[in-house]
Amino acid sequence: MDRRHFAKKLFGGLASMVSGPLTDMERYNDSRLAIQFIRHATLILEIADQKILIDPMLSPKETMDPVANAVNNFRIPMVDLPIDEATLSQWLNSLTAIVVTHTHRDHWDAKAIQILPKNLPLFCQPSDESVIKNQGFTDVRVIQGYVDWKGITITRTGGQHGTGEIGRKMGTVSGFIFQTDQAPALYVAGDTIWCNEVADALRRFLPKHVIVNAGAAQFLTGGPITMDTNDIAQVCKAMPEAEIIAVHMDTVNHCLLKRTDLKTFAEKEKLNIRIPLDGQKIEL
Repeated sequence: MDRRHFAKKLFGGLASMVSGPLTDMERYNDSRLAIQFIRHATLILEIADQKILIDPMLSPKETMDPVANAVNNFRIPMVDLPIDEATLSQWLNSLTAIVVTHTHRDHWDAKAIQILPKNLPLFCQPSDESVIKNQGFTDVRVIQGYVDWKGITITRTGGQHGTGEIGRKMGTVSGFIFQTDQAPALYVAGDTIWCNEVADALRRFLPKHVIVNAGAAQFLTGGPITMDTNDIAQVCKAMPEAEIIAVHMDTVNHCLLKRTDLKTFAEKEKLNIRIPLDGQKIEL
């Protein structure tokens, strides 16, 4: 548990000594927490009456060059958006903020840069601030540790985008914890493998929902740079009561772990993993 929420937990505990402990249903009965999954790592998080777009890759199918040094040369995205232009426009017009975990093009592409409102609050890691400002966004808010915004505490966490030389070349990546007084914590781990930074975030915040970027993305040399089946199993082991939601598959050519593969693995290992389809809405 982080120190910022200790006092709330303490006073809440004192109150429960008089009236009895609150159930999860009683504690969160006025909250709304939902995910509108779009594609790859792109989703809209609905929390505390806000709609936060995370890691937008909005390009039409096959309009970008493939990731180089991979086992295939399929152009990306390999699948189209699951919605038409009118629906996409409607969703984007309803946004209240944007979060970018890092600026690799499968999380922040030219189409998103072109069409997203430039005046929306945009939260990012420190290393991406100047890049995003130079792209015309006027309300870029760097998260060093955490920020409080409209009743939501957003905390930045670390990660490792691979190992060895490949991991170093991938640069800095971040995950984000979203917390409110009315809903359980949600952890967007970002582009990372299982590592100490992820384990620490799970221990510190005890999120009820964890979104992991799967796909086992890999180049011709080096190991995976996003979570493979073993990494995801480690997350499940560390947080057996949490709901693990796996995304980041079937869209970019160097992501070798498919939804069908992960589903088979989860069933074999009896792991509680939710694998949403493109365009699926998840009420949490």
